[in-house]
Amino acid sequence: MITLKEKIGYGFGDMASSMFWKIFGMYLLFFYTKVFGIDPAVVGTMMLITRLYDAISDPLMGIISDRTQSRWGKYRPYLLWFAIPFALIGVLTFYVPPFSPTGRLIYAYITYLLMMTVYTIVNVPYASLLGVMSANTKERNALSSYRMFFAFIGSFITFMLLQPLIDGFADAFGSGTTSAIAAKDAATGVSVEPIGWTLAVAVIGLICAVLFFLCFSWTRERVKPVNEAQHSSVSEDLKRLLGNAPFWILLVTGLAALLFNAIRDGVALFYFTDYIQLSYKMPYFGWTMATIYLLIGQAGNMVGVALCTPLSNRFGKRPTYIAAMLAAAVLSVFFMSIKPDQIASLLILQAVISVCAGYVLPLLWSMFADIVDYSEWKTGHRSTGLIFSASSFSQKMGWALGSALVGWLLAAFGYNQDASTQSETAIYGVRLMMSWLPAVACLAAAIGMWFYPLAEAKVKAVMQDLDKQRHEAKR
Repeated sequence: MITLKEKIGYGFGDMASSMFWKIFGMYLLFFYTKVFGIDPAVVGTMMLITRLYDAISDPLMGIISDRTQSRWGKYRPYLLWFAIPFALIGVLTFYVPPFSPTGRLIYAYITYLLMMTVYTIVNVPYASLLGVMSANTKERNALSSYRMFFAFIGSFITFMLLQPLIDGFADAFGSGTTSAIAAKDAATGVSVEPIGWTLAVAVIGLICAVLFFLCFSWTRERVKPVNEAQHSSVSEDLKRLLGNAPFWILLVTGLAALLFNAIRDGVALFYFTDYIQLSYKMPYFGWTMATIYLLIGQAGNMVGVALCTPLSNRFGKRPTYIAAMLAAAVLSVFFMSIKPDQIASLLILQAVISVCAGYVLPLLWSMFADIVDYSEWKTGHRSTGLIFSASSFSQKMGWALGSALVGWLLAAFGYNQDASTQSETAIYGVRLMMSWLPAVACLAAAIGMWFYPLAEAKVKAVMQDLDKQRHEAKR
């Protein structure tokens, strides 16, 4: 039986990961173009190249963690060992060195690759932990919901803190930027003072390290393979994974769902800066309308997570996933008709779409845990880390492709990061990325899930057979 403390502890792990991941998804393209001074098309290419690197590093980390032996288990130790490197490299990623443009670009490549490496080292074992904390599929649903609920709390905290921290540190320690583009962004409330970004991310990084330590301390690994003495080569593990049809269906479906989130998140600041152009700031807190939009999205995500366990337990994971994605697709299309002065309609749409998006993410992770059991039942070998590493790769690939698409499309539609006013064509491209493109990704996710074969009855039968095998193995 998983205690409340352990569920919260498990949630703390993704709360930490999400605090940085949301900075990457929502602010990194903006940071690299507006603060770092890199062309958006170049940033898009850089993000895609790093994902090709992840195609190797994620499965490699899954294989390593599956073979890790320590007094703390296979997966938990990485939360302890790499919490501090995770925070430090994150700060370096948001530091602007006094180099030439070429030197800064090389620095950006190096630090972003290092950030994705340490993120993999922490997050693949963390994700795999879900598969060994409990063998009960309903407990896994609950753990996955706690995970995503705390992830969205982490994102919510990031959105609340980041902009005020950037502004505060920029005012206290900044040199004062006087360029035209800086003045323009100051008018919309988004600071481009480098030191403000670096110190703000340092505060977030410290919080993340503490949360990883708590996750390590409060969780336990319980589920053992039926054959605890199992030994297999890496090639055998990969061969079994390649032959796992439900895994590939879920991988593609998850990639489409994350692509939907990545495109909307990556273009959001540009949407407000260049299309909405509303300089309103909330009294006392100093949040811009863009930040309010993001906060409402995180609140909607948390509502979706809260609905996930009761609805999926009643109606099944597959049908409720399809329904949520279809609803998000239809609602996203309405963003194309939003006018700059229709703020209430915009925020309502954001809230409802975010409920749908928040609902599907816990289902994805819970389904990957089901696939671990299915793979063990079918092949006699359990490869928790390898399977979850592939799910982590799909998450990062979805965000990378989404960010790359945003960067490439901004360039294709003629977006000029040095201009104070964008062309009608560039604005049209930004609006397209807030509406039709996310809708297409949602539709692809729903279609993919239609072919997913592991319905509740099948998962229950697999679990019962594995439990029987474990009891027999103990005799």
